[in-house]
Amino acid sequence: MPDNSYDLIVVGGGPGGYVAAIRAAQLGMNTALVEREHLGGICLNWGCIPTKALLRSSEIYHILQHLDQYGFSAKDIRYDAGKVVARSRAVAKQLSNGVAYLLKKNKVEVFDGQGRLAGKGRLSVEKDGRPVADLTAPHIILATGARARTLPGIEPDGERVWTYKEAMVPGAIPKSLLVVGSGAIGIEFASFYNDMGADVTVVEVLDRVLPVEDDEVSLFARKSFEKQGIKIFTGATVKTLERTGAEVVARIEAGGTLSEVSVEKVILAVGIVGNVEDIGFENTGVEVQRSHVVVDEWLRTGEPGIYAVGDVVGPPWLAHKASHEGVICVEHIAGVNDVHPLDVRNIPACTYCRPQVASVGLTEKAARDAGYEVKIGHFPFIGNGKAIALGEPEGMVKTVFDGKTGELLGAHMVGAEVTELIQGYTIAKTLETTEAELIGTIFPHPTLSETMHEAVLDAYGRAIHF
Repeated sequence: MPDNSYDLIVVGGGPGGYVAAIRAAQLGMNTALVEREHLGGICLNWGCIPTKALLRSSEIYHILQHLDQYGFSAKDIRYDAGKVVARSRAVAKQLSNGVAYLLKKNKVEVFDGQGRLAGKGRLSVEKDGRPVADLTAPHIILATGARARTLPGIEPDGERVWTYKEAMVPGAIPKSLLVVGSGAIGIEFASFYNDMGADVTVVEVLDRVLPVEDDEVSLFARKSFEKQGIKIFTGATVKTLERTGAEVVARIEAGGTLSEVSVEKVILAVGIVGNVEDIGFENTGVEVQRSHVVVDEWLRTGEPGIYAVGDVVGPPWLAHKASHEGVICVEHIAGVNDVHPLDVRNIPACTYCRPQVASVGLTEKAARDAGYEVKIGHFPFIGNGKAIALGEPEGMVKTVFDGKTGELLGAHMVGAEVTELIQGYTIAKTLETTEAELIGTIFPHPTLSETMHEAVLDAYGRAIHF
């Protein structure tokens, strides 16, 4: 068994880990990466990427159901669930292979196995209980990610009660489905299966769907989902799940009222827990709170030389946040002069349901609670020529400004392609742009991005088309 010495070891090959390893190699560090399953991590293999491939299929199917709106007609429109899933898996495989190529190109040595801390600056790697290698490095980054949370009494069985993994590879589209949890993961699956023809019910324990989003966006999205036929319970809990024959009977309590819903399948989407087990934290200064590793602004743990990035350090659980943390961590280790700690207010969030939802910065409520005197702007998609031309007039953009300084505090969007548009506001926030620069910016016509300009203008009483 070889003994290998490196400048840096990264444990985990997801969007936090592989990006950290590549950046380290770019900075001249001799780098090793340890991954126990698939390069690209959950995001690329079982999350961000394959779900978007599925949602693209459901989007196309939805459009095919409404061809007459665009002057077309077609008969016998059907889908093959197996082919839909196969395309999704092929997309994931292609990108996983791409990550392997990038690591090889940057001369990062990859070890296939489970990494475990084995003393100061040491990491042991095993595969199926057999030793693979003993690695040493003065710096070790943990990017071990997270996994689906389960709830007592409604644990997944892989057959009728699914986690996200089973939900991405259905043998057939179920006729009826219950989604427990209305965060991004739950709502994306609800949207996919609803567009593919399933009778979908969503249960959310909090008082609104997409609870981390701005109140108005949550309300707008709920009305849209319900118009599509999705049934939604908020302020609700699943008291029991009874598996009977080919059905699952869920007893749902909401507002003191108990309801029964019978479905073919249930998807649990109630959050995630960090992968902190069997990493070797014993006799180290690494602190774990509520299944997540505690780090400082430079991603350092309480143990010198040990760092952590991505989902394992907690919310927001986003791939792009993990990648950015990986770069910050490595550049700080390397002594790069202009590296800055992560500002969570500048992290965009995207949900790829129909209609899409995207946001960055403070909600109106959070801004008011923080003591800001705010100026609020709105603009509806129905006032945008491109949205009408696309047949996508359902949506809105909302902006939140500091009324005293003109600082853009937050932006919140719901509608077609807003997950692509939000980056404009993200750049504006990163550059510390005020309303003056945004008002003076020329937005191309006709584009959906004009809604962004109008929402800024509206905050200052200057909207032209509304």
